[in-house]
Amino acid sequence: MKTSPTPPTTGDTEEKKAADVTAAAPDVTTKAGPTEDAVPDGVAPGVTPSDVTAMDVAATDAAAEDAATEDGLEADLEPDPFAEAEAAAASGVGTGAAALVSAGLGIVSLSGAWTGRVAAERETLIGQIKTSGGGSAAQQISEIYGDAWHSTALVNGLFALLALIVGVFVLVRPAFGTPSLRPQAGWVRSVAVAGIALGVLGVLISVGMYFDLFVAMPSAAAGG
Repeated sequence: MKTSPTPPTTGDTEEKKAADVTAAAPDVTTKAGPTEDAVPDGVAPGVTPSDVTAMDVAATDAAAEDAATEDGLEADLEPDPFAEAEAAAASGVGTGAAALVSAGLGIVSLSGAWTGRVAAERETLIGQIKTSGGGSAAQQISEIYGDAWHSTALVNGLFALLALIVGVFVLVRPAFGTPSLRPQAGWVRSVAVAGIALGVLGVLISVGMYFDLFVAMPSAAAGG
């Protein structure tokens, strides 16, 4: 007599499915574990993935700091156009003023200054004091007139020499110091050259006056 198999009940079916899921779970965990904890190739043994991540972050931060440092150095090396423009303007004002001073000193050396008149009057007074007790005509001419004449020539020569020095300084100034982006203005060079010319002329005239090359000193015989 054959007996028919007893059909599985609903409870048995659910227990069997749960057992299958439980048996398959370790396989999933086993497969997922190596993927998450995998270490890149070429890393020394014993280094964990967290160590690799920390090293990557440190390398990234160091590269960012190096890039920022290089950018800062490049910014420092680049010239500031506004600062250079201000320096060029200040230099232009200074050289222009010096050129005008040179020309003015040259004119004063030729026309005479009040300091020269004061020096001449002082020498005249000293000569009068020296010859007040008596003296020859030649001595009076030398003390009263000659010394005053020479004092005037000396003072004018000093003004001429200053004009010459300042004018030369203005012309040679661009060759020294920090090079300027703008060339020296034409009017500055022209005025400086004029100051040099006046200075040279003033020095020559003053030397001739001091050594009586142009006009001889009056003599007592000519006066008599």
